[in-house]
Amino acid sequence: MRTPIYDFLTHYIQQNPVRLHMPGHKGRLGLPALQQAAALDLTEIAGADSLFEADGIIAESEMHAAQLFGTGATFYSCAGSTLCIQAMLMLMKQEGRTVIAARNVHRAFLNAAVLLDLSIHWIYPRESDDILSGRYDPSDFEAVLQQLGRPACIYLTSPDYLGRMADIGAFAEICHRYHAKLLVDNAHGAHLAFLSERLHPIQLGADYCCDSAHKTLSCLTGAAYLHVRNDYDLDMNRIRSAMAMFASTSPSYLILASLDWCNRELASPLFREQLGEVLTRLQKLEEEFSSRYVFCGGDLLHFSIDAAASGFPGTELADYLNRHGIVVEYADLYYVVMLFSPANTEEDFRRLEEALELFVPQQLPRKTRFQLPRPEKVCRIREAALAPQESIPVKKSLGRICAAVKVPCPPAVPIVLSGERIDENCIAVCEGYGISEINVIL
Repeated sequence: MRTPIYDFLTHYIQQNPVRLHMPGHKGRLGLPALQQAAALDLTEIAGADSLFEADGIIAESEMHAAQLFGTGATFYSCAGSTLCIQAMLMLMKQEGRTVIAARNVHRAFLNAAVLLDLSIHWIYPRESDDILSGRYDPSDFEAVLQQLGRPACIYLTSPDYLGRMADIGAFAEICHRYHAKLLVDNAHGAHLAFLSERLHPIQLGADYCCDSAHKTLSCLTGAAYLHVRNDYDLDMNRIRSAMAMFASTSPSYLILASLDWCNRELASPLFREQLGEVLTRLQKLEEEFSSRYVFCGGDLLHFSIDAAASGFPGTELADYLNRHGIVVEYADLYYVVMLFSPANTEEDFRRLEEALELFVPQQLPRKTRFQLPRPEKVCRIREAALAPQESIPVKKSLGRICAAVKVPCPPAVPIVLSGERIDENCIAVCEGYGISEINVIL
């Protein structure tokens, strides 16, 4: 498969031209560890195309990606899935659609709601013992669609941060029945398009979805895709314009080159073979330790352990692994999340297997589990986020109105939203997750 972006950059280096264009380092950054990257770091010079007006090498590379993922169109993002989420919601606002969203959204969704002044119909999980994950019933979303009587869209996060997956096919069927659109934050699931089983949201009927290429594929951090379904009435210019509304006018050609080269890897039978081998190895690892650890289930590349159910704090296991040279994606008192990809080696597995075998917990698990609070909505998200505000200790925030989402990333799932009144449950959950301060309206 051709790699037009990467080929253009490497050819440009070989020509050794006088660079009278941005960036200012002129390919001579001076930092030894970054020098090779600097040589490839260009801007929109003649022949390099332009990301949000693409009709040359970037458009060709995106077309290759669309063929690989089986989409109607795929657009590159150098600003992660955040940009794709912003663009999806922008498109829905332009269509006058009401947004119905599962509550376990990433904070990028909330920031987009501020920018676009969206009013959200929130759906809470039927079953949940934490803020990160839960079981969302399609019928709860259908009930809202029945009541609205106007254009709408459903927004889901799947896989969620623990790797648990929603029944995308069921949600797609409901959306199509009510002429609604289905949007999926698939940031953690780019690899799902290359499994033998159809699990990628676009394959299952989603109208739009975003994938963070850097999470499970071999791409630089910030690389992402915005996918649009095959039979959607595509307006390429409108979609590119929606992305350009929020993005820098100077996208990274290093990130674009990594997305371009990734197409070659994804097109190779070796990638699917390696992905299958990693998944098989992870399945065996879960089976081997099933008597000692409780696993969260779902997407296998999310090797997530329910530490509290296993009998110890997740932070204890994460600290132990770190001392043995193994750095996890995320850990709190309840969970440990480890992300794998086809780039992980047998040596990686051996070291993790050995460490898990030797781990002996010294602390008792946290007993209290927290669910997502359901605070009272007082005003619109945008109104609260842009209001005069102050930062105060969470323990002194009872009754105040939350001004801005203040939650660390990861996991970036908001506990209380802008415009909601902070109650005792909000305070308890914030403190349980180590959040000591919160922004409130003056």
